[in-house]
Amino acid sequence: MRIQWILHDWNDEECVKLLKRCKEAITVNDKKGKVIIIDFMVENQKENEKSTETQLFFDMVMMVTVNGKERTEKEWAKLFLDAGFSDYKITPILGLRALIEVYP
Repeated sequence: MRIQWILHDWNDEECVKLLKRCKEAITVNDKKGKVIIIDFMVENQKENEKSTETQLFFDMVMMVTVNGKERTEKEWAKLFLDAGFSDYKITPILGLRALIEVYP
């Protein structure tokens, strides 16, 4: 198992491609697993001035440096559906980060 924090580095189209490959990998031989993602999720907690500033800063950094972005739950859900997943669960953890479980 390898854990990487990578999806915010990519635009939506590239994320869907990556997620489709992940779905293929976890559904081999009729076995179904899940994809676990730890990444930023904007609007994942009660907003305060500092967390909003941090979210906006990281979103700006992703857009300028690598053509990626930070996503809301609605944006994550669209990526998962576009990649062919049927369900997901998001649990806010560690400030701006969230634990995201995605199911085939």
